[in-house]
Amino acid sequence: MSRLAGAAVALAAAGVGALGMAWWSRSAAPPPLPGPRATAPATTVGSYGTRVSYPVGREPALVAPDGTRLLVHSLLRVDRPMRFGDYVWNESGVPAGGATRIRVDLSRQLMSVFRDGHEIGTAVILYGTDHKPTPTGTFPILARARLHQSTLYDAEMPYMLRLTNDGVAIHASAVRRGYATHGCVGIPEDFARRVFAASARGDLVTITA
Repeated sequence: MSRLAGAAVALAAAGVGALGMAWWSRSAAPPPLPGPRATAPATTVGSYGTRVSYPVGREPALVAPDGTRLLVHSLLRVDRPMRFGDYVWNESGVPAGGATRIRVDLSRQLMSVFRDGHEIGTAVILYGTDHKPTPTGTFPILARARLHQSTLYDAEMPYMLRLTNDGVAIHASAVRRGYATHGCVGIPEDFARRVFAASARGDLVTITA
């Protein structure tokens, strides 16, 4: 799957060139499916690999549809295609205590977590169907709950980060090919635990189509 290079999220990279662009690419994502259906179990990638750092003054910027810019100091290097259920988390060499920003690319079914401009985690996600779409835009985290039970769907939502007043959230899910959500962003449970620990109320989440 490709990471963070969608048309809705422009990579403004003054002087970075083709090499910098190459690090944002994975294999092509499969087309979205109309709704949930059974699939084979997924595997977890975990923490491995090295970091791609950009020279001072030549950092690329991720630009959200509202014009908000995120200067990228480093990215995780993932040297193989990511599959449903896969994630990478590596905080090695990243300063502690910086602001956390989360970016979700629906077209590539991928999430990236940044701390102070350094990518510390990435995972394949689930998102909503055409009838229950995941909203796009930039949202502050409104509420957090390690154990949450949906009153609307009577479903468990571990490590819930609520983004909208009508209940759209990031939370742990069984991330498998063919599955979908009712509009939330579903991520692998161990990855969700790490995202939950790394984030706080008010942190910004940008979702692009």
